[in-house]
Amino acid sequence: MTTHPEPAVRETPDAVPAEPQATAVVPQAGPVDAGRRTEAAPADDWSAGVDTVGRADATPEELQPYAELGLRDDEYDRIRHILGRRPTQAELAMYSIMWSEHCSYKSSKVHLRQFGEKAPPSDRLLAGIGENAGVVQISDELAVTFKVESHNHPSFVEPYQGAATGVGGIVRDILAMGARPVAVMDPLRFGAADHPDTARVLPGVIAGVGGYGNCLGLPNIGGEVVFDPCYQGNPLVNALCLGVLPVDRLQKKDATGPGNIVVLMGARTGRDGIGGVSVLASATFDEGSEQRRPSVQVGDPFMEKLLIEACLELYDAELVVGIQDLGGAGLTCALTETAASAGTGMRVWLERVPLREASMEPHEILASESQERMLLVVTPEKLEAVLKTAEKWGVWATAIGEVTAPSPDGQPGRLVVTWRDQLVVDVPPGSLVDDGPVYARPMREPADLILLQADRAETLPRPANPDALRETLLRMIASPNLADKTWVTEQYDRYVLGNTVLAQPEDSGVIRIDERTGLGVALSVDGNGRYARLDPYHGTKLALAEAYRNVAVTGAKPIAVTNCLNFGSPEDPGVMWQFAEAVRGLADGCLELGIPVTGGNVSFYNQTGAAAIHPTPVVGVLGVLDNVAERVPMGFVPRAAGDHDQIFLLGETHVELSGSEWAWVTHEHLGGVPPMVDLGRERQLADLLAEAARVGHLSSAHDLSDGGLAQSLVESCLRRGVGARVVVPERFAGGTMPFVYLFSESSSRVLVSVPRGHEKAFTALCAERGVPWEHIGVTDPAGGALEVYGQFRIGLDELHRAHTSTLPRLFGGAEATPPAAFAQPAAAVAAPVAPAVAAGTGPETVGAPGAVDGTATVDEARESDVPAAPVTLDEPVGSVEGDEPAGPPAVDAPVATDQPESPAVAEADASEADRSPGTVPPAERDGPPDAEPADGAEAGASQQR
Repeated sequence: MTTHPEPAVRETPDAVPAEPQATAVVPQAGPVDAGRRTEAAPADDWSAGVDTVGRADATPEELQPYAELGLRDDEYDRIRHILGRRPTQAELAMYSIMWSEHCSYKSSKVHLRQFGEKAPPSDRLLAGIGENAGVVQISDELAVTFKVESHNHPSFVEPYQGAATGVGGIVRDILAMGARPVAVMDPLRFGAADHPDTARVLPGVIAGVGGYGNCLGLPNIGGEVVFDPCYQGNPLVNALCLGVLPVDRLQKKDATGPGNIVVLMGARTGRDGIGGVSVLASATFDEGSEQRRPSVQVGDPFMEKLLIEACLELYDAELVVGIQDLGGAGLTCALTETAASAGTGMRVWLERVPLREASMEPHEILASESQERMLLVVTPEKLEAVLKTAEKWGVWATAIGEVTAPSPDGQPGRLVVTWRDQLVVDVPPGSLVDDGPVYARPMREPADLILLQADRAETLPRPANPDALRETLLRMIASPNLADKTWVTEQYDRYVLGNTVLAQPEDSGVIRIDERTGLGVALSVDGNGRYARLDPYHGTKLALAEAYRNVAVTGAKPIAVTNCLNFGSPEDPGVMWQFAEAVRGLADGCLELGIPVTGGNVSFYNQTGAAAIHPTPVVGVLGVLDNVAERVPMGFVPRAAGDHDQIFLLGETHVELSGSEWAWVTHEHLGGVPPMVDLGRERQLADLLAEAARVGHLSSAHDLSDGGLAQSLVESCLRRGVGARVVVPERFAGGTMPFVYLFSESSSRVLVSVPRGHEKAFTALCAERGVPWEHIGVTDPAGGALEVYGQFRIGLDELHRAHTSTLPRLFGGAEATPPAAFAQPAAAVAAPVAPAVAAGTGPETVGAPGAVDGTATVDEARESDVPAAPVTLDEPVGSVEGDEPAGPPAVDAPVATDQPESPAVAEADASEADRSPGTVPPAERDGPPDAEPADGAEAGASQQR
């Protein structure tokens, strides 16, 4: 890569004496710029065809293509009223962009106000809604900023670049707050997994997300990959970024200080992305979408990396007065937002903007969404230091204008833009940013909703015998939404920078923030379009509850929320009703949980023709861990021979199958009402998990959501190759009730494993915090299988094959080979651990199965789906909040069965006295069993708790 020696901008005529001294820095050429250089302007008069303000005054009746730019008749009339004339070509482009649905939030603003009106008090919130991203304080010295946004439409048209620039855009939002970006996440949704267009879109999106993030050196610590026919032709590509900053380095976008210099820094401006927010993001798709490829931005992650480092150095040197990234709406948005935020004006010399194509016209320069650019406001005396910093990092930097004072009559300043001495823009910046149209659009509950809710999945045929249950489990864990996503995540670098403590497939990503203290944060993003389709209010609350619970299971305390609201056309009254209900649900839910919404994004027009996507609110929750060494992973922990952990199910299980993954996979059914949501119970559960993690009561914790208990058991077993033996409580023992217990998607439930010796203290803590519990089994490190007594026994290698083969089969690539740890010797089956089962109420109820014959081979044991000896439960297992447990669920207690006590249990008795209370063996890396140890954070995160 070479550094060009010549200036990047043309000289401005002497006729403009107020122009600040412009200095340009020419960067190293990245892949996009290689071999292409900005040349000086030709000598002929470029301004001859420019639509100037004077010309607009003189030609009031000239027809303008405002409708093609997405403006309504009344909106165009309003622009003419504001300006007192027709807009110039450049002004029309600016208004069409800034008044688009994507930029103005004109259909959603009336509903989004609830996030502020219902916001719970928070002394952590340093910046919230209205800023580039929310900022929350996590210690006396440090804060974090996070936000999720959409890049849906561009990713359908051009999957790689659409997804890549989605990552780049959200990273710059975080950078603009003064933070160093430290991690990204990617909630993704595609059409049917076996549809040809999914095969076109998905690989490009995954490659774009991974390619851009990997080049920036940012770990991808979590996300979602969801398939549903409703997203066919309308994939959802949402991107989240997390950043860290000292509390005193928070940046704002205000263009304060008349006389201060406006600097454009980063990549040169090209024609890519012109009309992106108005043409792509603010309209529905049709058959002409393929012609919109020029509206998709082109990313250069290497330039973005240089831009990040340059900005951070400027922040540390206190050289920046205000800063704004250039994303959607490009220079138009950055100029108007920074000026409007401060109430000032600006004078901009547009010909100073470094261009990739010398023939670009003023309206194109203002509308371009070329990536990797930032707008800075700096004082004149610090301009030289800013330009030298840019030169050091090899990024373009040019003084393109200056801040001007408000009007003498107290009115805000004006944005004045010239092009080669011709006045092409003269507007009040607030009219583009704050005074755009706001619509209270008609709303109506969808006509089919009543019948849809009446068609309950609880009436569908269910598996009623062990063979059918076994087959259902294998089919479910191999279904696209529940299958292992390693094919996706292996394309991302999850551990770069050395601060990743937990990453996908864990419930939350956990990042160490402070190496000295171990302070860290946990992040999760979740959504469920099927639930929201059935009931957008409660469906959104369920998304919030799941993200909150996913953070809580790590031991973190949830403190803040971000969101990305993906919906169909706001011009459809049914869609607007869904949107209003979703916003109300999220605002009410955050109030109940006591955590604020810090910001977010709305993505409308996600539909093709009349076919809209399911309403899909994606909710991100951030939590704080005082010490990442105390984090709790999702997988069962390997133990020494003869040792095991106790498995508990926290929460209550109900017959709740509507909207479930099972109903869709086995019956292609969507109907009924989603599971009940109790956010008060979620808070109790989170408080319990945080305290249990702090005192070392938990070996693992995994939330229950899609796929229910069965999915959580499989994932907990496969994470580190540790088997488990569980018992279905008596009240779920008859007919199809074992199926309900395993596949219900009741909320507010968590599967935990507890080290031996901690059971009594843990269940006492559950009772104290009012959280129902059931002791359902034990881990079986030597057994090599998941066994549900009386139902089935499936080897871990068979589970692994079913769980990991789906995505490679659909999208190419070798199927994963089961880790060697899954292949257990025959002797390992000889002495299985027998679980005792108890619940958080009434007299302690225990039962144990008989052991598998000690002479059986592994294969012989797997051939029998049903263990030879059934489990005997003397009394129903119950869970009533507030009841005191009769005692810890003791594995070693005598059991009410004719079977002799398991040899493993007797062996465990002998070793119990040697175990130190509260000791948890050092954790393995929280990755696949055969993964390399993580450097950096993992050394600290693997301390004993």
